[in-house]
Amino acid sequence: MLNTEPNIPDPDGFYAELLQAHEGLSEDASAALNARLILVLSNHIGERAVLSEAISAALAAGR
Repeated sequence: MLNTEPNIPDPDGFYAELLQAHEGLSEDASAALNARLILVLSNHIGERAVLSEAISAALAAGR
């Protein structure tokens, strides 16, 4: 089951680290970094059903 409740210790610090990773990157390089990060984290999760829930949640949040 997908956990959508806040679950990241120091979320502000994580967000700052994520933004810093994108500093100085072109739009294409930034998109590629995001894609690699998604694949690394998806592999870590490893549960196909949870990944499908995450896709659905992200699509719904963008509408």
